[in-house]
This record gives sequence, structure tokens and C-alpha cells, in this order.
Amino acid sequence: MKLASYKARLIMLMGAIVITATLGGCGQNESHKGIDDTQDIEPQVSVQLWSVKDEVKRDFEGTLTVLADMGFDGVEFAGDFGDYQQRPKELKAFLDGLGLKVSGAHLPFDKLDDAHFYETVAFYQAIGCDTLIVPYDARAFDSQQVKNVVADLNRLAAKLAPKGLKIGYHNHEKEFDQYQQSTYWDYIASNTDENVVLQQDVGWTTYAGKDPVEYVQRYPGRTLTTHYKVKLPDDVQGKLPLIGQDTIDWSSLIEANMTVGGTQWLVVEQEEYPNNLKPLEAVKLSKQGLETYLDARE
Repeated sequence: MKLASYKARLIMLMGAIVITATLGGCGQNESHKGIDDTQDIEPQVSVQLWSVKDEVKRDFEGTLTVLADMGFDGVEFAGDFGDYQQRPKELKAFLDGLGLKVSGAHLPFDKLDDAHFYETVAFYQAIGCDTLIVPYDARAFDSQQVKNVVADLNRLAAKLAPKGLKIGYHNHEKEFDQYQQSTYWDYIASNTDENVVLQQDVGWTTYAGKDPVEYVQRYPGRTLTTHYKVKLPDDVQGKLPLIGQDTIDWSSLIEANMTVGGTQWLVVEQEEYPNNLKPLEAVKLSKQGLETYLDARE
């Protein structure tokens, strides 16, 4: 009887240990999952290479190395790939070596026409780029043509989706001109598929007299990448076109991007270089300004 009782108690004890371990493991997994989910919504910081276009032309590898050393997580291409134009796999290896991802790329609609579609898609897939942004199209602020831009974006969104890529559009100030009781930008946003990325350039939005925070909130989940650039309105004095030395409410914008916009990438873009700064110097100052706001959230 004593031996049987001992065995019974041993079986019960082992069962309790298994249950406890299982419950503990589930708790750890749920906790880990929560951390991962939180990290997933934290956007990374990229740089639009148009900001340093002359440097990229002179020394592609050297310029990207400097940007990586500044601490950027990624780069957004603007059509210049140095000597890697025909060598996307080698370009991917080079970027991997620097610890840089591809946050996206700017390219015109004609790079995705029937004659170039598959070649273009193959190139960007090979370098790890999943977001293609049309940076400018004069039809987008033409009352007779804007519907064609919408049609092109919707058609390409459907055509790119099976390839694992997204299409998007990037605003300048003219997209905020009045159109049909709102703006061209609102018309494009309201009539394109929800998978079409609205890459807001907050500098041009501000220059047009609009609130970039409002436009993130107006179209939830659509600003997967956002250009963090300063374009000072003409009547502003005593400010500089550098992040943190301007007029934009960056804290509110970052909050909107993180909580409403679904933003994955904050893309620093520098098109003006005040006080005789070199482009790389201006980019570094704007990145440091952005980091101040990001650090304040922690």
C-alpha cells in the first residue's frame, strides 16, 4: 500500500510540474509576443537619397557608408544605384553589409508600364524593396487628368500585390490646391484602394498651408512611409529648414504616425542646406533633430 501510495503521489507531482511549466511557458510566450507587437509598430528612420544626390553620383558606396554611420536604418532610392544598376543582388549584399534596409524607392509611372514592369519588379524584389512611390505627376493636380492618376494607382496596386509590392504617391504643394470641395490630395486618397500608400511629404504639406498631423489622422493606416522634411512657408522668419529648428509640431506628428498612420518608416529628406551646410551635414543635423523628438517619447 505504501509503494502504491508513493507512486500515486509521484504521478500527481509530475503532472503538477508539467502543468506549471506549460502555464509558465504560455505566459512567457504571450509576454514576448506583446513585446514583438509593440516593436513592430515602431517606425524606423530612413533617408531619401535625393537629399545627397550629388554625393551619391560622385561616390555611391562612400556616401551610403557615411549615412549608415549616422545611424540610419534604411535608405529610400531615387533612381541612382551607382555601379549596381544591373547588379541588384550585389547591391543587396552591399546594403546588408552596412546594416541598411530599403525603405522604398521613388520611380515614375513609366517604369511600371507593360514594357518595363517585370524588369522593374525583379530589380526591387532583389534589393528587398517592397514599396514603390511615384514622386511626382503633373496629372495629379490637373482637373482633367487626376482621375487617370487614380486609375493608374489602383491598377498597379492590384498588379503589384501578388508580387509582394505596394504602390504609392508622394505629394508636393500643388496636390493641396482646391478640387471638388476639398483638394486633389483628398480626391486621390479617397478614390484609391486602401493598399495605395499615401506618402505624405510634411514639408510640402506645411508649405501649402495644411496641417500634416490632420492629414495623417484623416486617412488612418495609409501613411506607411512619411517624408520628414522642412519646407518653410514664405512668410516665416527666424527659422531654418532643419528638423527641430522649424515650425512643425514634430511631437504630435510622430504620435499620429505611430498611433494612426500605420507608419513603418520616417524618411528624412533634405532639399535645402542653410548656412552653407554641405548636404551630408544638413542631413545629419535633421536626423539629430528627429532623434531628439523620438527620444522624448521613451
